[in-house]
Amino acid sequence: MKKVCVMLKISGIKLPKMNSLRIIALSFLIVILIGASLLSLPISSKTGTFTNFLDCLFTATSATCVTGLVVVDTFTHWTIFGQCVILLLIQIGGLGFMTLLTILMMFAKRHVTLHEIRILTQSAGNVRKDGIFTLVRHILFGTLIVEGIGTIILAFVFCPDMGFGQGLYFALFHSVSAFCNAGFDLLGCRAPFSSLTTYSSNIIINLTISGLIIVGGLGFYVWDDLIRCRFKFKKLELHSKTVIITTLTLIISGWLLIFFLEYDHALAGRDTGEKLLASFFQSVTTRTAGFDSINQANLSDSGIIVSVFLMLTGGSPGSTAGGIKTTTLAVIILSTITCARGRESTVIFKRRIEPSVVHQAHTTAAVYLFLAISSVILICSIDGISMRDCMFEVASAMGTVGLTTGVTPTLSAASHIILILLMYAGRLGAMSLMLVFANREKHVPLERPYGKIIIG
Repeated sequence: MKKVCVMLKISGIKLPKMNSLRIIALSFLIVILIGASLLSLPISSKTGTFTNFLDCLFTATSATCVTGLVVVDTFTHWTIFGQCVILLLIQIGGLGFMTLLTILMMFAKRHVTLHEIRILTQSAGNVRKDGIFTLVRHILFGTLIVEGIGTIILAFVFCPDMGFGQGLYFALFHSVSAFCNAGFDLLGCRAPFSSLTTYSSNIIINLTISGLIIVGGLGFYVWDDLIRCRFKFKKLELHSKTVIITTLTLIISGWLLIFFLEYDHALAGRDTGEKLLASFFQSVTTRTAGFDSINQANLSDSGIIVSVFLMLTGGSPGSTAGGIKTTTLAVIILSTITCARGRESTVIFKRRIEPSVVHQAHTTAAVYLFLAISSVILICSIDGISMRDCMFEVASAMGTVGLTTGVTPTLSAASHIILILLMYAGRLGAMSLMLVFANREKHVPLERPYGKIIIG
């Protein structure tokens, strides 16, 4: 059979055939570089001068990888043009460049090749190749509807505070940022780098932002499955069931832990109702959102550890969130319990999990742990900050969260580059990044003899 070079058109440029992971990685890189170039222009800065390119690259990476870590305050440094560039990068990063490209192809009635379907399936986090275009349409309209509802609700708070025009703009910006789990905010108008701390007791703001974060973090495939099954849990596919149960468990357990651990620390000085609201928001936002209603520097050591765990776990596959993902954590925990009980098969909801999936879950966690430890060692040695702060920033970058104890803007250029690479790796996924650079060699079907190693 003749080899046919399949071409993918991106912005009029023809790219030779590559595997889907490399195309996705390249598409994110191209978007980041274009965004950084636009942000470096004088029109993007309120000072009317060129912005340091490394700061622009950091901001563009953070926006495209829907993280939220910043080295300059979004409101005080960037003009409306710069803020719109950031908002566009957030939307592209949240939906996925390949998803948006396919939407344009569909509107243009362009034929989509089988190779491009495989790429889109990988990018959208779908487990089936059939019905992918229906899923893409649901992603588009679902995103517009959810972000629109979020904008309307937030406008009821922002418009009275800031006037109709600016209030509506703020509502739209924060709705998109929350749904895409980005964590960028414009509330530096109150105080630079303040995020939602000035609205920490506002129920509408906290619950709306939390709702948008949760909806975006569940994943497009899960919502498509929920709608298809009319929200009947028993009819959902195994993936959706695992995502929902794990997400609820993490939110509730994180809420309770933060409430009790931070009762006399970061939550001190608030009444019980405000403490419950703030601890709930902290549990939700650490799942890769990046907004904060309490000062993260005031967290106790125990609160830091809980937050780091939630940040590294992140959201769900195919969502706008990062981290090792909820399904990975579920498989790791259940497979560990299975091994401890001396059983062979890992079972979830009366369904066996393939050994290859179990191996992939453990490998993903191992890669994340290796990257985290290596990055903490490097940044601590470069900037000499405490391990507590360094661990928090590294977990925030890898989980594409965006929370910070306040040290990110003070770090050196070398540390900023490390965080940029971590955000990029976190958005692609550690395993995906490894496969991007892996050399695929032909597997020789050779069974090696067993050897004995003592474990434990």
